[in-house]
Amino acid sequence: MTDSLLRDEEGGSIPLRTVIEVPEALADYLVKHQGEIGRKWLAALPGLAADFLDHWRLRVDGPAAHGMAALVLPVVRDDGVPAVLKLRTVNEDSADEATGLRTWDGDGSVLLLEEDPEAGALLLERLDAARPLSTVPDDGEAMTILAGLLARLTALPAPAGVRRLADVAVAMIDQVPQAVRTLADPADRELLRTCAAAVSELVGESGDRLLHWDLHYDNILASLPGSGREPWLAIDPQPLSGDPGFDLIPALDNRWEEVVATGDVRRAVLRRFDLLVETLGLDRDRAVGWTLGRVLQNSLWDVEDGEVGLQPVQVAIAQAVLS
Repeated sequence: MTDSLLRDEEGGSIPLRTVIEVPEALADYLVKHQGEIGRKWLAALPGLAADFLDHWRLRVDGPAAHGMAALVLPVVRDDGVPAVLKLRTVNEDSADEATGLRTWDGDGSVLLLEEDPEAGALLLERLDAARPLSTVPDDGEAMTILAGLLARLTALPAPAGVRRLADVAVAMIDQVPQAVRTLADPADRELLRTCAAAVSELVGESGDRLLHWDLHYDNILASLPGSGREPWLAIDPQPLSGDPGFDLIPALDNRWEEVVATGDVRRAVLRRFDLLVETLGLDRDRAVGWTLGRVLQNSLWDVEDGEVGLQPVQVAIAQAVLS
């Protein structure tokens, strides 16, 4: 990422647009998962970034970073306030991100400063990207922080128009027969049917809370020193209107190697699960059902990607909560 210079007639320099270098890992992911749409967006991305740097009067303040499907530029506004310019493709997963952030309005989440929903551009407050919650060494402390944030985020009703868990659940149930035929192991097929049965029982009462849908340790960052903000804030939501029980799995499979290292996976999963259920004030049976629903969703995605077996982590979580 560099600033090009042009010489004027008197030998002075005139800064031109900042040249944005797209991270290779971001390009690879978008081409793999979004095909031609991803390629076209990547080709337009440097110009798009330059446009918004100009439009919002921003100065690049460090190297480009990226999430799974977004370019993230540290910037400084013309009033000297540090911020982050986030650019991502506009699709079903990203469409409601700004809506969720506006609804939370910085209470437990990163602040939304500016947005252009049609272009997929967000200007966000700057947090400490070097200090995600995963840097907290004690898992009990980290999980307690996450649970507290998740309880606050899911306490609000979802705004009208946000994608609904009810619709997601119906679509999942419809996909189960084909997915079952794809799985090679009879035990996997039976577990998938069990998860689908749990969702079928709950689909008529899918809830209306504003879900984050992806709250794990690396989607919680420390606030900047001296900002006056609370210590930890959530980022990168994929808002969904539904039951908070559907929001637990991203927390349950954090730092999975530590879960395995305890020597008792079932107990470690249930310790996390019980903490989340208690902190969020959930009905335990419903939370079990919607957690199985999330196992179902993750497994259907894997089958769609060509897998013929369920992922061991998903199986372990399902078996733990079913016990």
